[in-house]
Amino acid sequence: MKITASSILKFVIFLGLGLLIFYFLYKNFESSYLEECAKQNIPESECSLIDKILEDFRSVKIVWLIVIVLIYMLSNIFRAKRWMQLLEPIGYKPRLINVVGSLMIGYFTNLAFPRIGEIIKTGTLSKYEDIPFEQNMGTVVVDRILDVICLLGVISLALLLSIDTFSAYFKENFVAPSQLTITILAVIGLLGLVALYFINKAFQNNQSTNPLFKKVQKAFLGFKDGLTSLKNVKNLPLLIFYSLGIWFCYYLMTYLCFWSFAPVAHLGPLAGLIVFVFGTLGMVFPSPGGMGSYHLLITQGLMMHGIDGTDAFSFSNIIFFTINIFGNIIFGLLFFLILPFYNRGHEKS
Repeated sequence: MKITASSILKFVIFLGLGLLIFYFLYKNFESSYLEECAKQNIPESECSLIDKILEDFRSVKIVWLIVIVLIYMLSNIFRAKRWMQLLEPIGYKPRLINVVGSLMIGYFTNLAFPRIGEIIKTGTLSKYEDIPFEQNMGTVVVDRILDVICLLGVISLALLLSIDTFSAYFKENFVAPSQLTITILAVIGLLGLVALYFINKAFQNNQSTNPLFKKVQKAFLGFKDGLTSLKNVKNLPLLIFYSLGIWFCYYLMTYLCFWSFAPVAHLGPLAGLIVFVFGTLGMVFPSPGGMGSYHLLITQGLMMHGIDGTDAFSFSNIIFFTINIFGNIIFGLLFFLILPFYNRGHEKS
């Protein structure tokens, strides 16, 4: 894929915003840490938040971080298998190594260019498995829709199990949208659906020979084929199993990471669910790997459970760098190197 000036600009903007959030978060906890040191009569020269974070990293139980990375890769195998299920109804049976490798290369790309990884992983799999990009991209959209449904389910479960905790937090930190805002968004959504209906009709019925129109028509109809793959999935219970497996792995990655770091090791499964939900929402912000926003919401989720702010900040860095360095970067680079050699000796199916 060609890196455009627009994509570079977006990267710089969102990286800058993410780093800005991270910087202000760091400075806030640094002030708190210095105040705590002053209360204990510790000289400021001997009181460094960076030193504390580095010491916290040295204190972690490495075995749990290894377990977390393994669970992360299991989640990616589940995701790859689900993607393969979505591709099968439109006539493609890609090899598992290519699907997993495409996912990891996409995640690796997202660290530099957020959201572009979706296009990169689609293009990578299309290249190695000879799948039309438009159809493939349609299945990726279905994959994301399934993730949104799962996320809403996880949020609903967390709300049901800890409604008082969430209510207090959102009342304190967020302003409810006005009725006018909700109405405008609903109208825009409705108009969008109407427009898609007429566009679909136009592309299906039009017999124009204009090359540009035919190209756009082919892209649209291929994308639509990918979107409709969900209704033709052969084994729906298995697809549901993979979907639940993905998100259960994500939850375990947060909860088991508690066990690696003494200040949060006492927190239970429900606290793990709430912190997991906060962290997932932090990843929605399109900064590289959720930089800044992920740290902010993870620390907020932990502080809701009585964890000291500086310890919460250390934990957010521990889990953030574990997944991104030992998960996305290492495995992303590994598959980037492996796939060309693997596919050199295999014919496209």
